[in-house]
Amino acid sequence: MQEFMVVFLSAFIALFLARKVAIKVGLVDKPNERKRHRGHIPLVGGVSIYMALWVMYIFDPAWLPDFSLYMVCATALLVVGVLDDRFDLPVLPRVGLQALVAGLMMYSGLYLISLGHVLFGYELFLGIFGYTVTLFAVWGAINAFNMVDGIDGLLGALSCVTFGALAVVFYIGGRHELAQWSLCLLAATLPYILLNLGVPWGLKFKVFMGDAGSTLIGFTVIWLLVLATQGKEAIIRPVTALWLIAVPLMDMVTIMVRRIRRGDSPFKPDREHLHHILMRAGLSSRQSLLAIVLAALFFAAVGIIGELSGVMEPIMLSAFLVIFVGYFWSITRIWRLLTWFRRSSDRHVAVAEKMEQRR
Repeated sequence: MQEFMVVFLSAFIALFLARKVAIKVGLVDKPNERKRHRGHIPLVGGVSIYMALWVMYIFDPAWLPDFSLYMVCATALLVVGVLDDRFDLPVLPRVGLQALVAGLMMYSGLYLISLGHVLFGYELFLGIFGYTVTLFAVWGAINAFNMVDGIDGLLGALSCVTFGALAVVFYIGGRHELAQWSLCLLAATLPYILLNLGVPWGLKFKVFMGDAGSTLIGFTVIWLLVLATQGKEAIIRPVTALWLIAVPLMDMVTIMVRRIRRGDSPFKPDREHLHHILMRAGLSSRQSLLAIVLAALFFAAVGIIGELSGVMEPIMLSAFLVIFVGYFWSITRIWRLLTWFRRSSDRHVAVAEKMEQRR
């Protein structure tokens, strides 16, 4: 418990110090047509989590396998992420750096060797293709968590769901040091969530995560998921990892496919993510946040329960794909569905009014 409190307080203090520096150097997010917040908001959530990582490293460098290498990768990602937040760098340098840190991961022996027994009970070994799949997994995780950073609290909350779920599976699997590390990551994220939501000081001290933070979180998640699913010390099956990041993963794939089908770049920003759609459907920002986080908790719980119950991997994968296809179908036809719901609601209101008049 002492470590968690120290990490929490360290991240909190780092937020307050970093936001002052950010305002002076122009590391702020300015409102525009796509970003409809008020005022210039410091982009320092990732900086605070990064500083908390160093506190965790000082506590015990052995908490995480290859902790020193991880910190080298995290430092590089944070520096380029901060530069991107400040100067809006082109895509190529960012993607290139992400490929470089993925290469360092693989050089240390941390890469996807197997996708589990998903082919009718047969294990799907990747062989030499494991390096390519790992590279795309790193890109995918980073972009998935970057893309969900659209409303207050969402990126932080979804990160906490994943870190919390990882803590559970690591603890059950006997990897207590990694469980503790995952909980410390959760503790490091909480101060950001509080200030991002305006708790308890309102908008005066509001902060955003920034691309530096979402990149750092996505990379950390994939690092932990590979640790959890690969090698002799694996404690969960690879298919379970899909359930632990279900919401960011499904949202990313769906939005990228929609953009490509329209002839746009898959990385072109828009306002068609799940949280945007829920808000257009009539939910408030906080209601959308709650709905999405509850869905993420549900998916993570399904994954953990399926893992502990020994549900066959093809069944777990099939269930995930069915949900994903349903999600994709719904999102790509969302406006028709919303129109149908509104007409249905209007009919119910009209019937109720007629019955009231008859009384």
